[in-house]
Amino acid sequence: MRLHDLKPRPGAKHRRKRLGQGESSGHGRTSGRGGKGQTARSGSSIRVGFEGGQMPLIRRIPKRGFNNVRHGTRYIPVNLEALNRFDNGTRVTEQTLREAGLASGRADGIKILGAGDLSRKLTVSAHAFSASARAKIEAQGGVCELVAAAKTPPQKS
Repeated sequence: MRLHDLKPRPGAKHRRKRLGQGESSGHGRTSGRGGKGQTARSGSSIRVGFEGGQMPLIRRIPKRGFNNVRHGTRYIPVNLEALNRFDNGTRVTEQTLREAGLASGRADGIKILGAGDLSRKLTVSAHAFSASARAKIEAQGGVCELVAAAKTPPQKS
């Protein structure tokens, strides 16, 4: 096989849709933009929810009630199986989990879940544990330490 024998796999390359190349191209006349009007013009864009000047639905409906999402506690889940990468006798904290790439993003804390098996004796320090995770860690001779979650105050909407 030589360089000139190489070619892409079947179906990997598509022909570009050539707009405005006459009626027989299949993409002539309006060139896939529908009829006349605002959306047929170049550079046109209408924001999501815009209803042509009519009061949008999201503003017409009443805003009542309580939404608990703002006041809930969000945890980053970490499965027990993932903790096997740490050495025996290691103290696992939020910082070590983030450095290992097992926890990323913003949340109120880390929750250890019981999916998988743990084969090491670890001291795990987290904000929450599932019952099965706590049982599996302690069965290996490890320790579960609860850390108080640093709760952020709810944002004003």
